[in-house]
Amino acid sequence: MSNTDQVRWLQRFDNFKQALTQLNDACAKEEYTILERAGLIQTFEFTFELAWKVLKDLLFYQGFSVKSPRDTIRQAFEAGLLSEDDAEMLLDALNKRNLLSHTYQEKIAEEAEDLIKNRYWPALKRLAEVLEKESKK
Repeated sequence: MSNTDQVRWLQRFDNFKQALTQLNDACAKEEYTILERAGLIQTFEFTFELAWKVLKDLLFYQGFSVKSPRDTIRQAFEAGLLSEDDAEMLLDALNKRNLLSHTYQEKIAEEAEDLIKNRYWPALKRLAEVLEKESKK
């Protein structure tokens, strides 16, 4: 647990917060054009990527060793950083990443929009709250 490790997770957390701000803006829309929906999905993808990576960095700082997104999410749950429901939401998002790459199919893009706005985005916002508390320690 070095100062460098702390700086790393805090820098990644800042990046995650910036991405989450963009996702908040994207999710605030009620209706989307095809391009806006694709933008929502893309914004979610990079926000999710930063979410698991900031968790990985924080866990490393706390003395845990994780490699994959799945292991990171599970360890974050065990370490009390994620509720069981939020861990399940993020694991579901991880499993559905392939679905999100098919946004050229309107029905799949609409399904992705629903998942992002109603399940994954709320879990990411709760994660940001937990990480904010951790950053103050």
